[in-house]
Amino acid sequence: MSSQIISIVDDDEGTRFATASLVRSLGWQARVFASAEAFLGSGLIGKTSCLISDIRMPGLSGIEMHDRLLALGYAIPTIFTTAFPTADLEAKIQAKGALTLLEKPGDAATVERLLNLALGRP
Repeated sequence: MSSQIISIVDDDEGTRFATASLVRSLGWQARVFASAEAFLGSGLIGKTSCLISDIRMPGLSGIEMHDRLLALGYAIPTIFTTAFPTADLEAKIQAKGALTLLEKPGDAATVERLLNLALGRP
C-alpha cells in the first residue's frame, strides 16, 4: 500500500465510505471527514497527497475550505465532486487551482484516472 494519503471530505456518509473503499482498493490510504471543518482541524493537511471534496456541505463549502488551504500555503491537488455540475462552477474551481469537477456519483475508472493524474502515477 502506498504511503500517500487521500483525504475525502463529504457530508454524505455513504459517499464518504464508498469513495474511501475505492481509494483503498487502488492501493492508497484513505482518511474520511464529514465536514470541511473536521478536515481543517485534523492535523492531516500537510500529510494529504490529494483531496477529494464535495462542494455543497453544511458549514464551510468545499470551495471555502480550498480557499482556506490556499491561504495557509497548501496547494493540495483537489478533485471536487458535486451532484450539480455546471460549466461556470468547473471554470471557478479550475481558476482556483483545483484539478477537476467530478459529477456524483463518479465511476471507479474516472476516479482512478484522476487520482493517478493528481499523484503522478503512470
